Amino acid sequence: MATSRRRKPQADETPQYSTEQLLKYYREMLLIRRFEEKAGQMYGMGLIGGFCHLYIGQEAVVVGMQNALIPGDSIITSYRDHGHMLATDMDPKGVMAELTGRSGGYSKGKGGSMHMFSREKKFFGGHGIVAAQVPIGTGLAFGHKYTQDGNINVCYLGDGAINQGQVYESFNMAALWKLPVVYVIENNKYAMGTSQHRASAGELCERGSAYGIPGHVVDGMSVLAVKEASEKAVAHAREGSGPVILEMKTYRYRGHSMSDPAKYRTKEEVTKMRTEMDPIDNLKKLILENGSADEDALKTIDRDIKNIVAEAADFATQSPEPDPAELWTDILIEA
Repeated sequence: MATSRRRKPQADETPQYSTEQLLKYYREMLLIRRFEEKAGQMYGMGLIGGFCHLYIGQEAVVVGMQNALIPGDSIITSYRDHGHMLATDMDPKGVMAELTGRSGGYSKGKGGSMHMFSREKKFFGGHGIVAAQVPIGTGLAFGHKYTQDGNINVCYLGDGAINQGQVYESFNMAALWKLPVVYVIENNKYAMGTSQHRASAGELCERGSAYGIPGHVVDGMSVLAVKEASEKAVAHAREGSGPVILEMKTYRYRGHSMSDPAKYRTKEEVTKMRTEMDPIDNLKKLILENGSADEDALKTIDRDIKNIVAEAADFATQSPEPDPAELWTDILIEA
């Protein structure tokens, strides 16, 4: 069987991370957390309309994964996408302005939360249709192989998307042609309001076994575990060995979207995850324990992040609304 369980590394096998790396991961996760908290506030104030799916709790997945990539690698994801945008170094101002539907947004205020892109950062969405990004990500991987540019695609999908038919058409094609793609299943345990155990049979990491695609389970609440697993998967794809599936076991603290009260799970369950498994708190504890930084240094980082988010919110509310003529632009592109 082309699957494997992640064993616990021995002490002498555990990768060593520099202070610079640890603080970088901490800062990047904290930016996503503070940005999403502010987005939730602005949604409640009526400044953000439409759908809004927050990434709070899942920050370790995208930060660990993105730090295993190189310039030119392409990224595509679903609708819980703000964290992915920030992790690919898209400007928080442009992301927040798109959430508020303003002309300063990445899609000129026409895409909103689920549909923004950055060709410069190789970020191809943001897709509102469940699993729609999987065949597109597979196509991006085909493009990398066809042009022999040495890059790969990382295609993020949720545990709810894994049961869609186009996912398996994509798996088949990727395996058949040995495409350089890493499929990252962000398993936050609930597909909208349905528990994974009620909707999906078997282990999700094994869904590619029929096509010979190796799959691995990863602790998605640990940025260091994600970084370690991601580097191995990325190397596998980049060297021409074909696709890999990483099932990141993670958890979202908020409802499926801002309109979801999340009554399908208990408060005790959420509290337990936040107090015991929070990826930011646990990395902060590690940083303090190994002397990489002290409380004052981490508080300074938090202040800096809050200022960045506040500036993004100000920009988003002050940026003008799109001109009505924008309805006729960005519809077709010249061949």
